[in-house]
Amino acid sequence: MSSIRCTLASLALGLAACSEPPATATATTTTTPAAGYNLTLGMKDFMNLVLEPTADVLWDSAGWVNDIETGYQELYPTTDADWDMVRQRAAQIVEAGNALALPGRAVDSDAWLTYSNALSAAGAMAMEAAAVRNQEDFFQAGAQMYSVCSACHQTYNPEISRFTSN
Repeated sequence: MSSIRCTLASLALGLAACSEPPATATATTTTTPAAGYNLTLGMKDFMNLVLEPTADVLWDSAGWVNDIETGYQELYPTTDADWDMVRQRAAQIVEAGNALALPGRAVDSDAWLTYSNALSAAGAMAMEAAAVRNQEDFFQAGAQMYSVCSACHQTYNPEISRFTSN
């Protein structure tokens, strides 16, 4: 499945290269948590336990692999239950983008919110594509999501190489 990630990485890097990250963005700036929000998960746990596993399900469910040992294999869902499952994961991506924008979790009110909203929009695109079983639109939504993640990591956490060098 690394072939898909390589394909998506190429798309993401091409899109990310078109825009400069804001010079004022830093990973150390935080906002104060607002009353009523449970922010038990720190950013690392949120990414590792919520966002990444959900995104991986979507990325592993789109595109194809042409492996020298196993040959050509499409990764798209093949049953209604599979499409429903990826639609549910896409809805979780929409809400993960919203959770990233919460006061106390948002790093700033500039690029961070732009990336959070773009993540939610990519999740909504994936939801719509899954609802109508449109493979190409589902793949493009995954590419958009990958682009958003890559750009955000380049801006706020450049030492994470997963999204920028694979």
